[in-house]
Amino acid sequence: MKLRFPRAATFAAALGAAVVAATLVAPPAASAATAAFVRTSSWSSGYEAKFTVTNNTSASIGSWDVQFDLPAGSSLGTFWDATMTSAGQHVTAVNKSWNGALAPGASTSFGFVVAGTGDPTNCTVNGGSCTGGGNPSGPATPGGLRVTGTTGASVSLAWNAVSGTVTGYRVYEGGTVKATVTGTSTTVSGLAACSAHSYTVAAYNSSGESAKSPAVSATTTGCTGGGNAPMAAAPYLYPGWGDPPAPATVMGATGIKWFTIAFVLSGGGCTPAWDGSGPLTGGAHASTIAAIRAAGGDVIPSFGGWSGNKLGPNCSSASALAGAYQQVINAYGLKAIDIDIENSDEFENEAVQDRILGALKIVKQNNPGIKTIVTFGTTTTGPSYYGTRLINQAAALGANIDTFTIMPFDFAGGANMYQSTVNAAEGLKNALKSAFGWSDATAYTHMGISGMNGLSDQQELTTPATWTQIRDWAKARGLSRFTFWAVNRDRPCPGGGVVANCSGIAQNTWEFTSITAQYS
Repeated sequence: MKLRFPRAATFAAALGAAVVAATLVAPPAASAATAAFVRTSSWSSGYEAKFTVTNNTSASIGSWDVQFDLPAGSSLGTFWDATMTSAGQHVTAVNKSWNGALAPGASTSFGFVVAGTGDPTNCTVNGGSCTGGGNPSGPATPGGLRVTGTTGASVSLAWNAVSGTVTGYRVYEGGTVKATVTGTSTTVSGLAACSAHSYTVAAYNSSGESAKSPAVSATTTGCTGGGNAPMAAAPYLYPGWGDPPAPATVMGATGIKWFTIAFVLSGGGCTPAWDGSGPLTGGAHASTIAAIRAAGGDVIPSFGGWSGNKLGPNCSSASALAGAYQQVINAYGLKAIDIDIENSDEFENEAVQDRILGALKIVKQNNPGIKTIVTFGTTTTGPSYYGTRLINQAAALGANIDTFTIMPFDFAGGANMYQSTVNAAEGLKNALKSAFGWSDATAYTHMGISGMNGLSDQQELTTPATWTQIRDWAKARGLSRFTFWAVNRDRPCPGGGVVANCSGIAQNTWEFTSITAQYS
């Protein structure tokens, strides 16, 4: 998968740029905005929270900062979607380059973890009170909209009350009012099973209606996916890259349960290491996996990727490579692994292809029940020469691969990414049938699709509507894997840029993840 910049250098440069920006840029001029605080999860020694910054004026603002105090005994931990610094108990959060500009009524959020139990106090946004600055003729925008429960036919919501005179609240799905209530919670009923929804809430009184809150997404229960396990829908999440989101936040908003964690590389020779340098059981990757499992989910580590030093060429034999894979399996008690074999040093090296397949055969023999996935690039009509060779060799060696996953992007896909993806997948099916003698139905169950949300490196456009079409096509045929690169990018940034922390298009936050979650 492309859009994978050299890891250490890119991250260090981005971090340095953020520090310089936070140091040199003067605080923005005061403007009427609000910043609503809400805890998203809590535990005995701390909590995760977010602020939602809303522009309540009739003019755009170009930047924002939020400042607050934490009580004694509480301290700032990790954070995302803002640059945050502490001076004693005083905390300052400054917007990132991509979420500082807010149109009238627009909102953005940033999140953080606090060690300790005390909530922020003395909050200001752009120099004014975090609770002030609303529409002078109407109530302030409600904050803290959250999903409190789902069934096969309903979604329950709650939000924080706003100060001042409020007649009631209207809950919207798009531009349609789904509920009007006087309290701060409601249940939207009459929904279809396994259906995705996005809601906002606005307060109103006799003088008018507030701006709508930031949207939350929810999926009703009752999803099925051709008998596939929940691991079938496991989008890529890359800790330490592209402002990685808190996984519990994404899971709560979308219903996703599994993530594919990128990337295990060579830490020197045949020794596995996260990103080629991080310890297997420490650092950001280990913390991310722990957070996912604490929230009821699980993970599939991915070995390889586009950049970095791979294990395949560095391990001297199939058995040595299997031993490297086994170290990661043992470290996390895994149910599945993904071998992302796309760079030419692995994919277009026939000896390394055979070494990987031999290693996966050993892994299957030593770990009954583990699922093995091989992910590789494609043309618009199916696997290339090297992709076809990989499939044929898997059959010849008896590697017992569970899922062959193609990446239908960065392949000159043209304007119709749905049709190009279907054509590529049908080509994969035909290659599997030829190699293994399978029927169409059996071949589909050994197939996967791993797309790229929004704009690809080659400016191929996959919209949420297109991704939904692709999902429905795959679901109807019972494909065993449906995923995308990457959750880090599953945020809006219309304007055509292809960057690490957003999709390059207008979309709802976590919209591709919500669509993917409905696959399982």
